[in-house]
Amino acid sequence: MAVNLATFRQAGASTITQQLARNLYKLKGKRESLFDKVTRKIREFFTSVQIERNFTKNEILELYINVVFFGRQAYGIESAAQTYFGKPAADLTVQEYTIFIGMLRGPNYYDPINHPDRALGRRDFVLSQMVEEGILTAQTVEAIKSDSLEFHLDAAEFHAGIAPHFVESVRQLLLKKAETYGFDIYEDGLQVYTTLDSRMQRHAITAIEEHVTEFQKGFDATWDWDKVPDVLAENVSKVIRESEAYRKARNAAMRDSIINAFKTDPAFIDSVKRIAQTIEVGFVVINPHTGHILAEVGGRNFRTFKYGLNHVRQIRRQPGSAFKPFVYTVAVDNGYPPCYEIQNLPVTIPMPDGTRWTPENFDKTIGGKYTLREALKQSVNLVTVRAILEIAPARQVAEYAKRMGIRSPVPPYESIALGTPEVSPLELTSSFGVYANEGVLVSPISILKIEDKDGNVIETSTPEKKEALSKETAFLMTDMLTGTVNGGTATRAIRSFYNGPAAGKTGTTNDYADAWFVGFTPQLVAGAWVGFDDVRIKFGSSDGQGGRAAAPIIGRFWQHTYEDPAIGLPLEYFNQPEGIATDTICVDTKKKAREFCPEKTTEIFNVRYPLGLCEKHTSADWNEGSENDARRKSKVNW
Repeated sequence: MAVNLATFRQAGASTITQQLARNLYKLKGKRESLFDKVTRKIREFFTSVQIERNFTKNEILELYINVVFFGRQAYGIESAAQTYFGKPAADLTVQEYTIFIGMLRGPNYYDPINHPDRALGRRDFVLSQMVEEGILTAQTVEAIKSDSLEFHLDAAEFHAGIAPHFVESVRQLLLKKAETYGFDIYEDGLQVYTTLDSRMQRHAITAIEEHVTEFQKGFDATWDWDKVPDVLAENVSKVIRESEAYRKARNAAMRDSIINAFKTDPAFIDSVKRIAQTIEVGFVVINPHTGHILAEVGGRNFRTFKYGLNHVRQIRRQPGSAFKPFVYTVAVDNGYPPCYEIQNLPVTIPMPDGTRWTPENFDKTIGGKYTLREALKQSVNLVTVRAILEIAPARQVAEYAKRMGIRSPVPPYESIALGTPEVSPLELTSSFGVYANEGVLVSPISILKIEDKDGNVIETSTPEKKEALSKETAFLMTDMLTGTVNGGTATRAIRSFYNGPAAGKTGTTNDYADAWFVGFTPQLVAGAWVGFDDVRIKFGSSDGQGGRAAAPIIGRFWQHTYEDPAIGLPLEYFNQPEGIATDTICVDTKKKAREFCPEKTTEIFNVRYPLGLCEKHTSADWNEGSENDARRKSKVNW
């Protein structure tokens, strides 16, 4: 092979120069006609001539090595060095770079991971040619052959940097765009400009590691596999059947032998348990005004990315109470003020399948009235269900959720009041951005611009924008959602780390399976989902509440981000539109207060839906009749 390189020929193929010409200037398209093929061959020939006229052989070889394919999506020697050995090409040893020379004949056939015998055999041939050419001595080659070769694919899988899930989503998007534009995303030297902010991405990773590391220890101390033996058995069987040894077994007897061996291996069983009970995270940060995805952590496995899901985009889970804002949004948009009261009483609802649904509050309590503001702040289930029955119809709630960016199906049943539709963290987070952006939905985007290798712009991305809510409704909901972090279910999780303007909503599903918090500041909207890949594994205690399991991630993230002088986010406040008025209301009747109302407070409301005057405290002696009645009853009883 060294001889072939020296004479500018690659065994069994065309010259190195012709190969370079083909890689640099190949014809794009899914199929080539005969005319296209002939045209390409002619162009390659003239390009080869121009290359050899303008570059030395060493320069041509360098160009070739920097664009040729080495398998595993690695184009060029630098990418290959990072992919297989987790190091720069300049640091490759002789035994490492000779592996790559051998792979030039067929990168997939001589893949050193999947076919080590072939790769090493080919490498040894290359070494022998180097001895014949006097490049290496026989003693050096023997030392190289006897030394072990270590690959670092874990580090290589991380060559996408600190945001591999984000990078993979961009790659998938580019593959779709390639069908339209006809470019090759691996070989054409594209320049892709993305929305990611590396500083915020690092803060996101830090926030997750700070919170979930300790949280995982607490879960491990209480989780008991003996309570779910069937779940463990199924996970063990699944991992065995996905193993390379099982897939390569030639017959049923060998497969049975492999299953028996694994099932009796304590170390293997422990590893399955460890993976299955790993707390997973999906975390995303979006600029609600531009739609730019600024940070994305698709899972705890970002250092071994190929083995896991992107828990921001690829999962659909019930959001629990994090879905309740859609119900209250409809109520507010229908003209009901934040101080409107609903009874906290039991309700039974017949379902389409013939069953009867009897929801309960988290703490099982009933009785009294709650304003919309207080019910949302304390996440009162019964009041939310009654709201969907009385003032915010389920069909309208489903329509508003779709209008605000929920693309997953939302069946218009009353149960959606408690968050039964399954959604992705990305779409739920984006939908909360409508509140922060004065009612305008801006679709999330990852790519800003794509240029070709010469700097010509192929495409620029413009996010889709549409008005989902009025400014007044968006602000009223924002103001109500500040209660979650100021005395509500996420107060401790957020205010322990961040004290600036913020709003949001926690979410917890049945048996503490999924924990959510979606929150926003005037500049950022962030969403965190925390749970398990196997939905049968659950937190099983109040530690799995959204305020404990998910909200601290966002509190920590906001702390790190807003305190970072390199980012320099200024302190901003939510903008109150002209259509919102502040007035004094009667605490008792929740109407506009008169001078005789004994207790008063302030509330905001949409000027299009003015509050009526208190009809109870109409004069100074408003309670005189009730006091006289009380005296008469007292005398009779006496």
